[in-house]
Amino acid sequence: MKAVFDVKPGSGYDDDITRRYHFPARSNYLAAARNAVGDWVLFREPQRNGGRRAYIATARVVDVVSDPERADYYYANVTDYLEFPAPVPFMRDGRYAEALLREVSDPSRVGQAVQGKSMRPILNEDFDDIVLAGLAEPLDPANARRLSPDMLPLEVQFPAGADLAAQPGFAETVDRRVEQILLNRKVRDATFRLEVCRAYEDTCAVTGLRIINGGGRAEVQAAHIKPVAAGGPDVVQNGIALSATVHWLFDRHLISIDENQRLLVAHNRVPGELRNLFRPDSQGLHWPKDSRLRPHPAFLAHHRERFAGVH
Repeated sequence: MKAVFDVKPGSGYDDDITRRYHFPARSNYLAAARNAVGDWVLFREPQRNGGRRAYIATARVVDVVSDPERADYYYANVTDYLEFPAPVPFMRDGRYAEALLREVSDPSRVGQAVQGKSMRPILNEDFDDIVLAGLAEPLDPANARRLSPDMLPLEVQFPAGADLAAQPGFAETVDRRVEQILLNRKVRDATFRLEVCRAYEDTCAVTGLRIINGGGRAEVQAAHIKPVAAGGPDVVQNGIALSATVHWLFDRHLISIDENQRLLVAHNRVPGELRNLFRPDSQGLHWPKDSRLRPHPAFLAHHRERFAGVH
């Protein structure tokens, strides 16, 4: 059964929502988590603690285990985490995204309706609607050339104003297709590229060059710092925008980034004509203006270990 897990900035829980969700052993929380094992959840930020009052990502629950360090606490371990390029508002076009809230007749009591329900089930059709809204930009066929030229258009749309429950079989078909989308590597790569290139303003972090071709596609590529095959998530903090040649050097650990976010180069293996393209040390690398979107130290450390092993 699909669910919504609320995440609050500065909550004090031991969360890393790309891998795990930490929660107290309240009966309704534990039931929501256990019922979601093998299925998908949405992460939503309430307005409290400066949250965006929006659904921000989705992931699949693998299992639920007790916290070995804190009695009466649990972890819901997740995989296939995927962040939405644009957070999906709690309410869109005057309509709440969850049936639980649409059933509240008095708008002033909506907050009360979710009190004590930070982990709660959600209808499949509501989940699908939110996911498709969150991935609208990378799924838009008009953006295919810019994000992933080899990605076939994925036609999954809710008819305007349609009542899915009134169309036998339609909701189940959409739900299956949405799950296929969430696991589609090309969709995930296109979403990752969109977020990373946006964060870096389509500019290579190492050369500082920003080139847009005639089709509106940025020359820069989105590189995973810790590869997906090694367990690296599809999040901006595990990405860096690099030109094609620099991406090739980075993936082969001929260049890396030190603890102070400065470039490391295998000078004996990188030709001088390529090194001349790099930004001068005095300028440093080109990073996202929003410091929260810069590479996570743990991912950089993983890459640096491979860099050291090559030399």
